[in-house]
Formats: sequence, structure tokens, C-alpha cells
Amino acid sequence: MNEQPLFRRLKDYSYAQLEVLASEIRDTITRVVSSNTGHLASNLGTVELTIALYRIFDPDEDVLIWDTGHQAYTHKLLTGRYGSFGSLRKKGGVSGFLNRIESPYDFFGAGHVGTALPAAMGIEQADNIFRSSRNVVVVAGDGALTSGMALEALNQMKDIGSKIKVIVNDNGMSIGKNVGSLSSSLAELRLNPVYREMKGDLKNTLEAMKLVSLEQFLSKIKSGLKASILGGNLFEDMGLNYIGPVKGHDFQEMEAVFSAVKQLREPFLVHVVTKKGKGLEYAECNPTRFHSVSKIDPDSGEKISNSGELSYSEVFGKVLTELAEEDPSISAITAAMPDGTGLAEFAKKYPARLFDLGITEQLCTTFAAGMAAAKTKPVFAVYSTFLQRALDQLIHDVALQDLPVLFAVDRAGIVGQDGPTHNGIFDIAFLSMIPNMQILAPSSLKELANMIFTLFAEKWMDHPTAIRYPRETELQSIDEILSNLRKIELFKWEKVIDGKEAAILATGAMVSRSREAALLNGYALYNCRSIKPFDKAALGQIFADYDLIVTVEEGIKSGGFGSNVALEAIRQNYNGRIDIIAIEDRFSSHGTREEVLNELGLDARGIENRISKLRGEKNASNYRIR
Repeated sequence: MNEQPLFRRLKDYSYAQLEVLASEIRDTITRVVSSNTGHLASNLGTVELTIALYRIFDPDEDVLIWDTGHQAYTHKLLTGRYGSFGSLRKKGGVSGFLNRIESPYDFFGAGHVGTALPAAMGIEQADNIFRSSRNVVVVAGDGALTSGMALEALNQMKDIGSKIKVIVNDNGMSIGKNVGSLSSSLAELRLNPVYREMKGDLKNTLEAMKLVSLEQFLSKIKSGLKASILGGNLFEDMGLNYIGPVKGHDFQEMEAVFSAVKQLREPFLVHVVTKKGKGLEYAECNPTRFHSVSKIDPDSGEKISNSGELSYSEVFGKVLTELAEEDPSISAITAAMPDGTGLAEFAKKYPARLFDLGITEQLCTTFAAGMAAAKTKPVFAVYSTFLQRALDQLIHDVALQDLPVLFAVDRAGIVGQDGPTHNGIFDIAFLSMIPNMQILAPSSLKELANMIFTLFAEKWMDHPTAIRYPRETELQSIDEILSNLRKIELFKWEKVIDGKEAAILATGAMVSRSREAALLNGYALYNCRSIKPFDKAALGQIFADYDLIVTVEEGIKSGGFGSNVALEAIRQNYNGRIDIIAIEDRFSSHGTREEVLNELGLDARGIENRISKLRGEKNASNYRIR
């Protein structure tokens, strides 16, 4: 990654050469992403925007921050990673998101939405302390502006005297179609014919004024006449100068606007309209499907996978949709991710019971609490990494009031190529510490289906409950799963393999990966489907029967399942040894799911090696807990 950044040569290119470059970048992104997996449509839409921005603002001198990072592949290509881009999302290769360790041009790392504006405000105020005069520019998608932190930052910019330039990449989408009043306001500004007529051709207007009369022009645009014709503008009401809409695939128009706002020491919101998936027909036609892709044929967009594979997300969505047909009190909530969490079919069948609240995990959690207080059965489907953002709401609004909300915690554990920003390794620890919270972890697709079926078949829950499941697939038939739904004892542990030497207590996806170790070493294997509460009867018997216990979990060690088993062992004066196999105090790198599990010693071979070593040490060590 030591190549010369391409952005330094951009000013020498003609517009015809820029068009060729844009086409080459699109081809590179499509070829690499279709092979390596990654974010496709969102990056294809920002090619011209990035090139135009880097022709006017200098990444060597200015601070340019990309919100989230799944629109910043062109940024990576222009900032010294063109030659290494083929390693995108591969182990040891280029990250799929912004990473400060990877490049000084990734000024602020991000994998979660809404962080760029707050960070930019902090950077700008730090620059003020050091009397720096560099420009601070943020590129945020229109969906990112629905995030609470982004709105809080916009609300504060005027009061702190900010001069940040905010480029809003408006494609009408986040992952799916955007929702909410802010999205509607942007659409109104984008489509209003009166506004466009007043604005005329922005590029020609600015070229004619030659910057000299820009301030006069802005004053006119913000006049009472505009307000009387068009109504208010949310951004101007917040103290920002709004300019746009700007054509997001027109180099000359964008450059004229960026050059203009760069000269003025006041805050601007530049509204740039782009097309998600631009330049690739199948991605343009279905930008939601091709927002993030697994391996696909780059020519057709067809998915390359083993037929018959089902994901946990698909099974969750299918079972919930089936149960909702019989139970009208079931509702589903998503934070802008109905497709990713398996709720697309539910949304089509029961649109009045599917609530997409935008990228607002805190809002979704308290909204679910309100629904539970009103005696419905709310299910909030959310990735583990994003549930972290709603910790206070989990504690204060849900658990403190002991409200029966079901959290479908998708992508729990290692997600693989999305990397450390998206790994769901903390949910066991932070959910376990919350009073009243129950945590379940299915060991298979069938068990997930049966857990959901049991929760809704029985009297509705008395406590908030989370079901955590991994980003994995199995060769299964959904029809077979749906036709064989049955009640199970949710809070009872299951002895999967009998053994006399020692006991392995495994959770979720680690049950199948511990099977070989149990069989080879003569150990008992328990499927500890209930992480909280413990099956106290089973655990008491395990303490009585075995002098060596090994816990295995796909989560952080500190505060996790094994740590809590060890605490219970102390309470019960257990005199044997406990070994905890979990993720140590670290963030893991990106790579395939199996590569990262192998690196962490959580694949089948790693678990077997650890347990075989333990067996040899069994009588040679005096420790009790490790």
C-alpha cells in the first residue's frame, strides 16, 4: 500500500479522461466485489462524486471524512490502494470500511452509520485550538442523516460556529428505501420544479458569477421570497447554508459548487443527487439487493452459492411470518434493514405490522418497549453490532420495566469479511449483565425455528429475551423446517454426547464445532441453549459429576458465558477446574468467517487442540479457572 495516491494527478486530467477513469474505477469495483464480496451498488454511485471532490479538496491538506465507509471504495482507490484493491476484505488485505491503521487518508475509522458529523465537529474544534485553517468535509448518505448522532450534530453546528462542509449523497436509499420526514424533505428539494427553475442550471449560474457575487446569490436564495414560494428548509433553519440539488454524476457542476463553497468560511450542506448502482444495469435496477453482495457473476449479478443453503436470517423471517398469520399481535421492527434481517417477506405480507424506523437503533428499542407496554408482541430484528448502540435503552426502557420485547440478534459472533466493526462479539457480555434479560442461542437452524415457535406458542414472555444467532448457512429445506416445528424446553440444557472424562459446555454455533473434541477425548457435550438464565439443575449436576469443565462460546471472554459459569462455580464451592474458550481481549481482523474463527481457536480443530492439551495437563496443574 505504498503506491502514490492517484488523487494527486486528478487536476491534470481533462473531463474526457475523467469519464474514462470513472469507467475504469467502476469496472474495478465490480470485478473485485463480485469475487471478494462487499458493498457494490453504494460504491458505484459515488465514483464521480469522489473524483470531483478530490479535484477541489486536497486529502493531503484537508480532512475528508466518509460516513459509514460502504460508499468509500473510490476513496480507497484514489488514496494509494489501487494496486492492492484486489485484496479487498481478504485476510490481511484492504478493509471493506475505513481504517485508520490502513491509511492516513482514512482520517476517522467507521463501520457504523452517523459517526462522521460528530467526529468532524470534534476535529474542527481541535483544529481551532491549534489554529489550523484546513477544511473539514463530511460525505454522508441521506440515510445516515436519520441517525440520532448525525441529527444532534447538525443541531449543534451553528451554536459552535462550525464551518464544516457537509456533502449529502442523496440516492433515496440507505440499504433499503429511506423512510421518514427527513427523507421526504430531501425528496421535495430534489424534485420541486419551482426550486429547480429558480436555481436554474447551478453550474452555469456559478460560472457566470465567478464567486464574486456568490454571497449575494446565497442571500437571495435564503430570502423571504424563496421561503414564501417553497416553504421552509430544515437545514437552513438549523443555520446551515443549503445549496443544491447538484447533479452527482456531472463533474463540472459538482466542481463548480465545491470550488464555491470551499472559499467561504461558513457551514454548507451541499445536496448531491446520485444514482445507487450507477453504471451497472442490474445494480441500478435493484440497488437494495446489490447494496452488499456475496460472490456473484459480475456480468449477470447472479449469486454464486451452493443450492439448498439456508441462512439463520432467512429461517427467522420465514418462521415469524408464518406465526404472524395466526397471531395478529406479532409485530416486527427494523432499523432500515428489512432485507438483511430476513423481514422482507413479513413486510410484504403484513405492512401494517412492520415498522422500519430508519437507522435508529435507540428509537427502535424504546419503540418496542412502548409496544410491549401496550400488550402487543414486538420483535426487534437487529445485527448484534448495531444493538450495541442501544445499550442505555435496553437497560432503562426495556429491562428496568421488565417489558417482554423479543430481540432477534442477527450476525452474533464473527461475521467474517465485514471485520471488527461488524463482529457481534460483545452481546453475551453486555446482555448478561442486565437484570431481567434472558439470552438464548440456537445450535442449528431447526433449533432457532423451534425456539421462535415455542416463544409464541406458549404464554408470551414474562421478561425481555434475546435470541442470538450467527451469520451461517446450512443445507436445509425451509419447508421441512416449517412442517416440523415443535415446542422445546427453552431454558433447559441438552446433553448431546455422553462422556465421563470432562464436560464441554458449548453455546450456539460452537456446539457443532465442539462435537469432534468431545468424541475424541471421551468428554460429555452439552448444548447450553439458555445462556441466561443458566439451567441450574443441569449445572449443579455437572459440578457434581466432573472435575474438569470446558466452556466454549463465540463471544468476548470477559463477562461472557464462561466467566459467568466460573462465578457460579465459586458460589457453589466447586473444587474442579474450569477452562474458558472464548475470544480474548482483542479486536479480530477481517477475513472469511472460518479464517477468523481459526485465528481465534474457535473452529473445530482449534477447540479440539485446546481440549486435547487440557486433557494432557489434567493432573499436572493446580489452577482452578483459566
